[in-house]
Amino acid sequence: MPWPIDALPYPFELGFMQRALVAGVVVGVFAPMIGTFVVQKRMSLIGDGIGHLAFAGVGAGLVAGVSPIWAALIVAIAGALGIEWLRSRRSASGDLALALFFYSGIAAGVVLVSLAGGLDANILGYLFGSSVTVNDQEVATIVGLGAVIVAAMLVLRRGLFAVVTDEDWSRVAGLPVGLLNTVLAVIVAASVVAAMRIVGLLLVAAMMVLPVASGQLLARSFRGTLWWSVAIGVASVIAGLAASRLWGLAPGGTIVLIAAGVFVLVALVKRATIPKLQAEGAGL
Repeated sequence: MPWPIDALPYPFELGFMQRALVAGVVVGVFAPMIGTFVVQKRMSLIGDGIGHLAFAGVGAGLVAGVSPIWAALIVAIAGALGIEWLRSRRSASGDLALALFFYSGIAAGVVLVSLAGGLDANILGYLFGSSVTVNDQEVATIVGLGAVIVAAMLVLRRGLFAVVTDEDWSRVAGLPVGLLNTVLAVIVAASVVAAMRIVGLLLVAAMMVLPVASGQLLARSFRGTLWWSVAIGVASVIAGLAASRLWGLAPGGTIVLIAAGVFVLVALVKRATIPKLQAEGAGL
């Protein structure tokens, strides 16, 4: 498939790197975007829990002989709705609901994968990401899901912001809190599945949280945090893919390590500059 970016220089001059770049940049946009709302809701680990559920979907897809991506999407959405149902009825706390689905999902995934023939390179690609092996169909799926996710976030951002900030106030204001929470859960599930071929199911939560952590240090508002997070997510993907090609590193892990490194750097700079700014403000 010819890309309009064929003229890119090394390390993105080859087709497999261009496919990885397109899919990775899309993930770098929507993962931190949804992560901004998830972190604000204080459910940072939801991506991790749904990722383990999606692994069960991958195993189910392999056993049934259907696309693992679409099977994972169905299972992840069902699990996300289950988590939200438990949380909204307070029959289990958010963390307990996550733990319940977390361990059930990974256990079911292990059993189903063993029935399908055990772990192989393809399974490891779902767990840890394998961006340089994505094909045209997978890129199209990631781009399509990403476009839907970003569009939904932009349309519903005001209502979602109100809900993740203060549910009680949102109910008083007449907002459909239950519906918005359900939509948020579905979007998170779709984000996990769309990102699993790039950073892997075990690392996808990091791309939802680490850029947001850096964005919170750099921004003074929720909107600023969102756009800083997206910028850092995209930059981490590009730098991670380039580093993986240059030094033969695992792409998914490299992307996440760069995002973590950015957070450490921002935190250190922030810590060093705050006393200086306070001293200047005091006229010292």
